[in-house]
Amino acid sequence: MQVQQRPEFETEDRKRIYEYVERNGVVERGELDDEFAMDADRIELELSELIDEGYLDERDGIYRIAIDVGEPTTHEIDGVEFTVRPAKQGDLRGLIHVMRTVSEEGAYLTAESVMDLLDHEEVVFRHNDVESRMFFVATVDAEAQSASSPDSNTRRDGEVVGWIHLDSPNFAKLRHTAELTMGVLEEYRGHGIGSHLMERGLDWAASNGYEKVYQSIPATNQDAVRFLENHRWETEAIRRAHFKIDDEYVAEQQMAVMLEDPRLG
Repeated sequence: MQVQQRPEFETEDRKRIYEYVERNGVVERGELDDEFAMDADRIELELSELIDEGYLDERDGIYRIAIDVGEPTTHEIDGVEFTVRPAKQGDLRGLIHVMRTVSEEGAYLTAESVMDLLDHEEVVFRHNDVESRMFFVATVDAEAQSASSPDSNTRRDGEVVGWIHLDSPNFAKLRHTAELTMGVLEEYRGHGIGSHLMERGLDWAASNGYEKVYQSIPATNQDAVRFLENHRWETEAIRRAHFKIDDEYVAEQQMAVMLEDPRLG
């Protein structure tokens, strides 16, 4: 299902079931019977319609939102083995931890707002008539870590060490755009994890109809600026004294990358 195809429901019951699955990430069939005061046959009918319309997937009695997010990919660079994959609802706590850790460095204010939203809603994915929200994560194989990772002995297999997030509003004039945030824990930087996350996120955005991806960062975060520039991003604007960090005014650097040349549209 293309990300820009926002759900439209013929019945209120169908909408309620979809929103429940969206809010909970994955749902077993029995949960729906317990949650909704509906005849079981009615629930079955609405579920069948949601699957036929491409809004839900079902496997072994488990329902989830039907968004094509691709398969996990595993890489090994400089002795660090990591996997880049679509986030799962079970990654929520790990995502929030990594985002909080990166945000505490004081140079990524947009990530703070995304983290607060995740912490409040407790939902990884969103795909409704208001917004579409997608996450990919990088996880580590703790046994394969090299001595160059000082925290490797405290990591568990499959632990989240990085993320990339794309968010798009349900607003016709902006639906071709998505806002991106991403980050990697400091001890895992320099191993290509950020580049693989960026590639995965932009590939997904392009294949789902987005034409432009953007983000804003404090202009003092020149490491992030250089990273983005190395991945074809360009600075669109500088807003002076836009942020106030530790009682000091800091400029905002607005950056973007075009996935499709608008002159060809």
